[in-house]
Amino acid sequence: MLDLKDLQFLTALARQKHFARAAEECGVSQPAFSMRIAKLEEHLETKIVHRGNRFQGLTPDGESIVRHALQILEDVKRLETEFSAEPGDVTGVLSLAVIPTAAALAAKTVIQLREANPGITVRVKTMNSLAILHGLEAGTYDAGITYTDSANSESAIHSFLSVTPIDDEEYVLLVPSDMVEDGKTQITWKEAGALPLCLLEPGMQNRHIIDTVFQDVGTRPRVVAELSGLTAGVVMAIQGAAATVVPKVLVENTGAPRSVRILPLVDPEVHKSLSLVTADRGPALRTVQALKEVLR
Repeated sequence: MLDLKDLQFLTALARQKHFARAAEECGVSQPAFSMRIAKLEEHLETKIVHRGNRFQGLTPDGESIVRHALQILEDVKRLETEFSAEPGDVTGVLSLAVIPTAAALAAKTVIQLREANPGITVRVKTMNSLAILHGLEAGTYDAGITYTDSANSESAIHSFLSVTPIDDEEYVLLVPSDMVEDGKTQITWKEAGALPLCLLEPGMQNRHIIDTVFQDVGTRPRVVAELSGLTAGVVMAIQGAAATVVPKVLVENTGAPRSVRILPLVDPEVHKSLSLVTADRGPALRTVQALKEVLR
């Protein structure tokens, strides 16, 4: 008879794509982990993993079994969440993955979600768009906030993804006060490109968006630092070292010290749609339903 641990081990292997890392995630030795997978293959009478000196991927049967395992584990999680709470209460842990520029939006959302449902604990993880979608596919995250364009392109391939637009991302320049003249109320992208800038690192969707805008206005930006998150860029602006492009919602909710100016970026004005992305494999977790209600 199948044990839930068998399914947890298998989905860990599908996530990690490495026997040693999957064994570490599951808290067992690698030999014990490998034996458990071999026993599962024996029980189901099919080969699940391509083996060599190292993990070489799942067989077609293995991929199918992983999909079933994810659904079963999600159903168990839903069962535990729904029936461990008092009637009408929504409790449990919600795992939410967001792109770096949506961190401020996520923080606002968590506050609203907790006000409506004090029994929910939210784990927020920041990562790039592709990692969010892969995490949803693997069952690592319950929901994600990413760019609508990226989500829609993936949902066309993976039919289990549900994409719901929730907000538009607008951009402002956070710039040291002594880098721009007094009385300036906005700045063009071309003007911003002439300033020393710290931007998110190449490969991130936000950086691609910004680089495309600079290319469209015919300028090559002076990038002095490339970052994996927005915090270091904000600190560099406050310290007078460089300007940075941030979502308007970030400075609306945190403000800025007198040492920096917040200038809307114009010519062009850029808006990018953000969406809530969830795995649509059946009835949603109550925590995910509560999140959708707040964002609605």
